[in-house]
Amino acid sequence: MPLEGSTLATAIGSEHPLRIHRELCGAEQPAFESALARAAGDVEPLTVACTQEAPLFAELAANSQHAEVPLRFVNIRETAGWSAEAQHAMPKIAALIAQAQLPPPEPVAGVTYRSAGATLIVGDGAAALGWAERLADTLDVCVLMTGPVAGAALPSTRRYPVLSGKLTGLRGWLGRFEAEWEVINPIDLSKCTHCNACIEVCPEGAIGPDFQVDTDKCRSHRACVAACGETAAIDFARTPATQRERFDMVLDLSRTPAIGLHQPPQGYFAPGDDPLAQALAAAEMASMIGEFEKPRFFAYNPRICAHSRSAKPGCDRCIDICSTAAIASDGDHVKVEAHLCMGCGACSTVCPSGAMSYAYPAVTELGTRLKTLLKTFHAAGGRDALVLLHDAAGARLVEAGARALSRGQSGRGLPARVLPLAIHHVAAAGIDVWLSALAYGASEVRVLLTGAEAPEYAEALRRQAAIAQAVLGGLGYAGRHVDILDGSGLGWRRTLWSDTPAEAVSRAATFNIAAAKRQTLEFAIDHLAACAPTPARMLVLPAGAPFGGLAVNRDTCTLCLSCVGACPANALADNAEAPQLRFVERNCVQCGLCVSTCPEKAITLLPRLNLDDSARKPQVLNEAQPFNCVRCSRPFGTRQMIDNMTARLSAHSMFAGGVALRRLQMCADCRVVDMMENPAETTIHDVRK
Repeated sequence: MPLEGSTLATAIGSEHPLRIHRELCGAEQPAFESALARAAGDVEPLTVACTQEAPLFAELAANSQHAEVPLRFVNIRETAGWSAEAQHAMPKIAALIAQAQLPPPEPVAGVTYRSAGATLIVGDGAAALGWAERLADTLDVCVLMTGPVAGAALPSTRRYPVLSGKLTGLRGWLGRFEAEWEVINPIDLSKCTHCNACIEVCPEGAIGPDFQVDTDKCRSHRACVAACGETAAIDFARTPATQRERFDMVLDLSRTPAIGLHQPPQGYFAPGDDPLAQALAAAEMASMIGEFEKPRFFAYNPRICAHSRSAKPGCDRCIDICSTAAIASDGDHVKVEAHLCMGCGACSTVCPSGAMSYAYPAVTELGTRLKTLLKTFHAAGGRDALVLLHDAAGARLVEAGARALSRGQSGRGLPARVLPLAIHHVAAAGIDVWLSALAYGASEVRVLLTGAEAPEYAEALRRQAAIAQAVLGGLGYAGRHVDILDGSGLGWRRTLWSDTPAEAVSRAATFNIAAAKRQTLEFAIDHLAACAPTPARMLVLPAGAPFGGLAVNRDTCTLCLSCVGACPANALADNAEAPQLRFVERNCVQCGLCVSTCPEKAITLLPRLNLDDSARKPQVLNEAQPFNCVRCSRPFGTRQMIDNMTARLSAHSMFAGGVALRRLQMCADCRVVDMMENPAETTIHDVRK
């Protein structure tokens, strides 16, 4: 692939000429040291367009006199150079280099774990005791044997506690696990002296060297009780007891894990009965002593959360999709346990209001990278850009295909128009990022899955893609703009090469992705609509879309306005001048709180995208004739509401005679005056003990 330094410099806007090196990772290492010296005092980072020797170059820089020079590394070999279209990859290389020169994400608050190495090993006696022996010199282990197993024997020395029972509960994270188990073994292992007397006298052989009683074999001869004598370690009449204790880590060797999450918490290992997996888990646990920190990946704004209002259900999407069970209901809002959050970002992707957002890296920083990538690609002459979003595992798939091509094997690398963009997790970018990329001029967006993601993530991304495609298709853009690729086979590579570029916008947008999700969506959709091949005013969207309108049954709606108080997005409002229910459609997130709150069941959601200017202005959904107080004639409610109330209560004994019923037709002030003027009215003073 021919590279020309001045062309690249112009494409990325560099004031300095670029030097092309052919063997920088080998014979030309002195060239790196010279470049490092030249970069000293420069505000721009030193970018190395190769990642193979990144550790070596980083070490050389750290040990040099110019350790203050910021370094950036970018892989242009596997992502661009090793391609069947390498001769056309100059715009892509320029884009990748420009993006690599951006500063790293801004730091955020951290989440701290503290582990002293207290470890619970759960499993049958043979496996649990075996690993306890191996780890006892490194970790503070405790064994919970979950049942008798042939060949299991207690150690001759009490190096660590050995318990027996059934694990009934386990929750927590590294440094703070709470385990609960039920003691069902008649033999108290803390009292047992391991004299073997009970084993020798048991006629059924129900007691093994692990001193657990096999209740399926035991026939209640109780010879073991007599043999135990004064030690009194065996008691078949003992009531099963529940014990609880805290641990820093858990090695669960059970066939069915106690924590069955797709992504278990830090410090919990469930390798099952696979010896290799057990060894890898044990090796990792040995290094998890001390204090550790990770970023706080999320930010939560409860003010605009649509989870619940007044115990009425609304949106549960973040709770339903979280693969770590880190999110739970907390009254009208949700709470996130930061120690359980692994930073997948799926909660922010499915959140319709933007109450849950991704904080590290922030979506604004991802937007800067995306905008820089596409702007540089187009400025360098690139066309029909396809943005390929992937995580670290996806990057390995990309590199594997390029290396196969370089070795003459089956493979073509990536097409020259495919711009790979690495993100922490593929579920962290959703419709706001995708539509922004298309507004910036991308022809398509593809999300590469590797199969390691939770199944619910893949399904959520496909639903989001369907919504995005419905918007673009409704605006007349031809082609498949957003799609989810299955990276478990080789089909995704063939798809990238066979894809016909979709229709892109006629001009690239200039807005920046905002921290507020709804604001970003508005920017992107407005630009896509302004450039639309087929302008439209109303687009029908799939159910679950975060945009839509409301239909109100005027015959049943009493204008009680309970829906107004429940709306978290200020989409519904009343009118201080008249009995009206007003609606701003652009604000609606389709959470359904108004539907669940309405006592008359008069509201229906309408998933759609209204592109008319009227969507930004309050529209009257229902209005009614005001009801005037029968005493002072001041309006205080709607005629329909008062008529419904009097009709329902007229047959009640408390409203017999008409006086109390008439008070329902009075305003609050007149109702009090009427009660005070009635000498026959019963008051609290008339109540006798």
